[in-house]
Amino acid sequence: MSDTASITQTIQDCYGQVANGSLSGRNAGVAAIAKAFGYSEAELTAVPAAANMGLSCGNPTAMASLRPGETVVDLGCGGGLDVFLASQKVGPAGKAIGIDMTPAMIERARLSAAQGPDGKPFSNVAFYLAEIHAIPLLGESVDCVISNCVINLAPDKAAVFREIARILKPAGRVAISDIALKKPLPEELAGSIAAWVGCISGAVLMADYRQSLLDAGFAQVNVVDSGTDLNAYGSVGKQTACCSPSMTTAAAKTAVTLPIRETGCCGAPQPSVHENLAELARKYDLNEYAASVKVYAIKPQA
Repeated sequence: MSDTASITQTIQDCYGQVANGSLSGRNAGVAAIAKAFGYSEAELTAVPAAANMGLSCGNPTAMASLRPGETVVDLGCGGGLDVFLASQKVGPAGKAIGIDMTPAMIERARLSAAQGPDGKPFSNVAFYLAEIHAIPLLGESVDCVISNCVINLAPDKAAVFREIARILKPAGRVAISDIALKKPLPEELAGSIAAWVGCISGAVLMADYRQSLLDAGFAQVNVVDSGTDLNAYGSVGKQTACCSPSMTTAAAKTAVTLPIRETGCCGAPQPSVHENLAELARKYDLNEYAASVKVYAIKPQA
């Protein structure tokens, strides 16, 4: 198996375990993480609780300027949190589409869509099982692409940006929340697969992130440090980082912890991977090396 295939499989296994778990917006710790990264109480109560698993690093729907009747696509949609929020902004004449490579995530999102937050199904959402560098949509069919703490996980980010450019209409826009680097990582952190799954070692420098979007043909590209404290993903017990169901948030008035699984946050067959990630987080101040960023870009008119 190639390094790329191995990384992809590890990520899929990790997040599949999260999707099959019981964490949801009903858990105080999950809600606290979402609020730390920009979601309001009103937004969180407007979506099915199962859509929120505490995996965000921002709130892309808050910066996407979505309008009624638009088509929006969420890359790496997970349980559908941002898809459901987007669907309310684009209204019944619009469409909110989620793309995710993990079957359990798509299954969870579709179940939530059928149930709705109040028992009434969402009528303007769709979820597709696919990798984000090969989106099963027609070219120039989308008004806006959003994503939340996912593109850092992609081994081939340039391919992802080219695919975004393909599906966007001329003058279509990008509104992404992601993790990017302020400076190169220490060797121990950069070489850790656990840190890749945890949204750190797969991230690229902010300047390189911007250049990749420019290379894909985008204009008006901005990659802005949101200033959010990444130590909101604080380590508890054996687990840490954005895939973890065991976190402490500095945004909360008091520490809030999520339940710890015996097998670690991603349920991988090697719990030591997550123990290692927790150790790295204790050793390094993540804010020194990485940032939660807001990414904006426009596809030029033809």
